[in-house]
Amino acid sequence: MNKTLTALIIGASFSCANAWAIDSKQVVNHYADLVHAVYTDAATTAATLDKAIDALIAKPSEQTLQAAKDAWLAARVPYQQSEVFRFGNSIVDDWEGQLNAWPLDEGLIDYVDTKNYQHELGNPGATANIISSTRLQVGNEQIDITTITPELLASINELGGSEANVATGYHAIEFLLWGQDLNGTNAGAGARPYTDFVQGEGCTNGHCDRRAAYLKATSTLLNSDLTWMTEQWSATGDNYRQTLTAKPADEGLRVMLFGMGSLSLGELAGERMKVALEANSPEDEHDCFSDNTHNSHYYNQQGINNVWFGQYTRVDGTKLSGPSLNDLVASKDKAVAQSTSKAVTDASTQVYTLVSAAEQGQKFDQLIAPNNSQGHTLVNDSIKALVVQTGEIEKASKVLGIYNLNPDTADHEF
Repeated sequence: MNKTLTALIIGASFSCANAWAIDSKQVVNHYADLVHAVYTDAATTAATLDKAIDALIAKPSEQTLQAAKDAWLAARVPYQQSEVFRFGNSIVDDWEGQLNAWPLDEGLIDYVDTKNYQHELGNPGATANIISSTRLQVGNEQIDITTITPELLASINELGGSEANVATGYHAIEFLLWGQDLNGTNAGAGARPYTDFVQGEGCTNGHCDRRAAYLKATSTLLNSDLTWMTEQWSATGDNYRQTLTAKPADEGLRVMLFGMGSLSLGELAGERMKVALEANSPEDEHDCFSDNTHNSHYYNQQGINNVWFGQYTRVDGTKLSGPSLNDLVASKDKAVAQSTSKAVTDASTQVYTLVSAAEQGQKFDQLIAPNNSQGHTLVNDSIKALVVQTGEIEKASKVLGIYNLNPDTADHEF
């Protein structure tokens, strides 16, 4: 069994009830510590990615491109565990679209194979190809895009009000590193050649200087965004953390529980699994260019696990732990705490089956293929486990006197 999963299950069976003073305020304060640690790791790994991108641009090769891809994959691990903080914390939800919006119409950014390009109907930005252009038409207005900067890309993210016009963030970087995945529901990820970044002679597909400038600009923006959010959760300074922790503890507990339930139900079970499965659409899988969606789903669920058990394993291997929702609920109703802990652990184990399938050669886009009944079962069982988990989170919230939690369903029925 994977070491991470083993540690998760061991952690799930361990209650800190005797080790921590059970106090709502301490639980909220520890949550803020955990958020800060996750964003610190996300910023650290994004900085490593930025250095790998610098190396790729300076000397494009198979090796430097692969190193940048590896750094991107590593950067996704802490960031995906941060998505449980989105719902309820408006400062996060209002901000994250610049970092993690998807799916994207990649023709906004660069060249695409038009024979295999699905995009949002009626989206004028879907074929804009910023990298090959110096002017961008928006209605009756023309935007000068001669010089690609982080500020420019931020200003045109979700161009024309279309959520498919993603110009920034992890998925823009992912597309620039991997290129389109033209394999549909068959094996294989994107296969962009390193020569797309060669300056001068040897450049493929044109505009390699602008492609490199775009990649660097969006990486720079990603790093500055993560640094800003990390500062918002620092224990010092006048920031969002101070605002949250100054509120009555029940409001902080609601934020925690609403975040867990909404990621579990509407986002992960709904938008990220159900939509892709029902449409048999790799265009709707989360990390679609890199075929990393199985890990994306798993670390989303790990984020829920982290908040419930008050534990987080940092990228350097150190472990953060403290007063948790599990402890607090157990101090009031041990049976509900145990049933919720079981549901969270069961969901983590089930979602990990998607990782196991990928390791055995069946990535998420293959699992959702029209005739893959076994793959459909794995995804459906994961959705069911997430639905059960959400129900238990709602029960736990009632034990804490938080009624009408109403986690976001994203308009999905389960």
